[in-house]
Amino acid sequence: MITKILNIILILFAVYMGIKQGWAMVSGKPEMLQMLGKLGLSSGMIMLLGILTLASAAMILIPQTFVPGNILMAGTILLILVLELFHGDIKGAFIELPFILLNIIIIFLKYPFRF
Repeated sequence: MITKILNIILILFAVYMGIKQGWAMVSGKPEMLQMLGKLGLSSGMIMLLGILTLASAAMILIPQTFVPGNILMAGTILLILVLELFHGDIKGAFIELPFILLNIIIIFLKYPFRF
């Protein structure tokens, strides 16, 4: 029971962060454009990354797409992490690590409402 509650909280947090970051990318928030722009991403690529992030957040909520949604979200985070490492931003890469781990833990704990 405790595991299910913890898993639900983790899922809601991951979905919230996915929506928050995805919307910031899609809406073209200056901070997001600046951060991802310094990694070499064009505004079109940032928009595409935002759409993928929003889609993955929605997919996490659906039992049939739970695992693919987590993998897609982890993949977008991994892309950003690798770009940060490529551009020498070690601190930025370390900031992304807990979010990838979050998706891995959520997959390990499985969808909480499946009977």
